[in-house]
Amino acid sequence: MPDITLLLAALFLPLFPFSMVFNAVFDRLQHVALRSLLLIVWPHIGLAILQSSESGVPTWFMTWALATSLLYAFRMLALRGVGQWTSFLATSMWATIWLATTDTSQEMLQFYALAISAPLVLLAFLSVGLEKRFGAAYTGLYGGLAQSIPRFTGVLVFVILAAIATPLFPGFFIMLKLILNSSALMPVATFVLLGIWLLWSWAGVRLLQGLIVGTASQSEVTGTTALKDFNLITSWSYAIGLIALVFSSLYLTGGLS
Repeated sequence: MPDITLLLAALFLPLFPFSMVFNAVFDRLQHVALRSLLLIVWPHIGLAILQSSESGVPTWFMTWALATSLLYAFRMLALRGVGQWTSFLATSMWATIWLATTDTSQEMLQFYALAISAPLVLLAFLSVGLEKRFGAAYTGLYGGLAQSIPRFTGVLVFVILAAIATPLFPGFFIMLKLILNSSALMPVATFVLLGIWLLWSWAGVRLLQGLIVGTASQSEVTGTTALKDFNLITSWSYAIGLIALVFSSLYLTGGLS
């Protein structure tokens, strides 16, 4: 039997079926501030619990983590709700942190969790923006956002790119380190991680395709007034956040050697 603290940590660094708790809580929280706080705090609780464990993380926990991450990455392909897509991506990404627990300092693990969660917080705010403009944040209900609200769309594209661990953003370097180090721990983990990463990218493309591609419809006009786009201040606020994420990647590049 594993240490009970490991099972408790599996609730906050979500491993299936404990992962259903986080997703249920996230779904019930409707206020964006509470969702953002949850995205930041939840994995750090798991890391704090893990640090208090008296036993090391067994190899089968790593397999469990990979299976959980792969499951949620695959399920993301069929999701239409931006909110649920965000929570599933968080679950899939946080599960991969287990693979770094054997050879990474607590400080770096906390940075991993924060770097993974930060783009998801931005996406949570953008999801609220879609709900205010359309009444719901679902793909397929509306399209052509690139035409109707181009600044909002530009921010959305870069936030999703940051969330799915594309180059220059922290998630890219975290995944690269996990892949480079996993071959010694479990050779098959390298291929599973690459598959998970591919599924994140695929799911991200599908989400963007369902939101921004196509021609803006009449439903995207309220009366005679076009949908309200981001102003310059809001656009630059998100841009500064994304630039900060890019610069934070410099902290991760030192750990790749």
